Amino acid sequence: MNSNPTKENTASSNAETWSTVSVQPGGPISGAICPPGSKSLTNRALICAAAASGTTCLSGALVSEDTEVMIDSLGKVGIQVELSDAGRSITIHNGGSLGAPRKSDGLVELYIANSGTSLRFLASMLSVTGGNYRLHGVPRMHERPIGDLVSALQEVVDGTIETESPDHCPPVRIRTDGWKGDTISVAGSVSSQYLSGIMMAAGMGMSQTAESPGPITIGVKGELVSRPYVEMTAAVMRSFGVDVSLTDSNESDDLVFKVPSNGYQGSTYAIEPDASAASYFWAAAAISGGSVEVIGLTPNAMQGDVGFCEVLQRMGCRLSVGTNSMTITGKATKGIDVNMNAISDTVQTLAIVALFADGPTRIRGVAHNRFKETDRIGDLAKELRKLGAEVQEHEDGLTISGQEENLKGATLETYHDHRMAMSLALAGLRIPDVHILNPSCTSKTYPNYFSDLERLLGRAHCWKSGS
Repeated sequence: MNSNPTKENTASSNAETWSTVSVQPGGPISGAICPPGSKSLTNRALICAAAASGTTCLSGALVSEDTEVMIDSLGKVGIQVELSDAGRSITIHNGGSLGAPRKSDGLVELYIANSGTSLRFLASMLSVTGGNYRLHGVPRMHERPIGDLVSALQEVVDGTIETESPDHCPPVRIRTDGWKGDTISVAGSVSSQYLSGIMMAAGMGMSQTAESPGPITIGVKGELVSRPYVEMTAAVMRSFGVDVSLTDSNESDDLVFKVPSNGYQGSTYAIEPDASAASYFWAAAAISGGSVEVIGLTPNAMQGDVGFCEVLQRMGCRLSVGTNSMTITGKATKGIDVNMNAISDTVQTLAIVALFADGPTRIRGVAHNRFKETDRIGDLAKELRKLGAEVQEHEDGLTISGQEENLKGATLETYHDHRMAMSLALAGLRIPDVHILNPSCTSKTYPNYFSDLERLLGRAHCWKSGS
């Protein structure tokens, strides 16, 4: 069935309609696109707005599973959320009231699917507001460690917070009357979202004690992965009136953040297009030798993943920067050695580009990718080998040897991971018969990905229906 499905019938809209999708090979791609709003910014802004006094208006918000479960959970804990413009505009009324029950009241069950940002940010927020909660999700969510965050919060909560699954994995159970301390320490090596969640919770103005009404001090133990995401968190907090500062390191922690407890203020806040999503379109240019302009992002964007363009430059592409856009032109011709710790959500995207470059590409610094929606090192290596690629797996990344003459079509598993589906599909730009299983998993962050990619390519994908 080789057709362009209607919006109502796309895999992103109806999970039961399509079992595979194949992007069709063709010539160089030329075009422009504006991705949907950033998931990372949307969920951070939602947390700050929920804790802010007055009314907040968000524009350009992402509409996806990850943002929907966040909004649903906020509603269940007493936040008034109003959606318009098909969900892209969000108004939060009476933020800061947080009409959640205290720990002596009934249990509130919050379903967060497989949204790591929702789980980590909500766990931090609810631990400081107080109440009786259980946060749970899909089976994979209950395999993703959260022990470092829970251990950090246990230092300050007036009550209990604990995990229910083996190896310190969700569900997470919270019974607290808020925080009783103003100093907290968290490990930084597994997920920057732990630190981001604690930072946003600390700025809520509800965590200070009578004995110590000053700022909350947050120490980071060890390496901090994906630091640009923490800087993004701090920037969002400042937009809502809480000015985070980074102080000198001390003997026990590598980084120390100080968060004033003055509380958030309502804001009118515009959300940038998603830079992680943009990486797939820039990669399409690099794979096909074409030229793709992404509108709404520049090198000064809040999202560190715009740095993916610099990686493509090193591989031989050209980057052009406009007043409100970034354009990648030309094929990625050479493999590189690159530390992607700061832009780890684009590792899978780069892996597909590397298949068509000359020489090996060594990706380093992303050991934490094993604890994402799937093992984004081991499972990625497995799928790349199905395509005929020579891949060496390392503890902290991969080496991919660019040998296009050995590549072949294959049916690729996505592991219910949106980034696996979006990145692996790009192999079909140059390799016939690459079939992507469960394409609807992109609904987690980009429900219309395949229809947007289809419009950019100017040709239809091949969709095969499920049984």
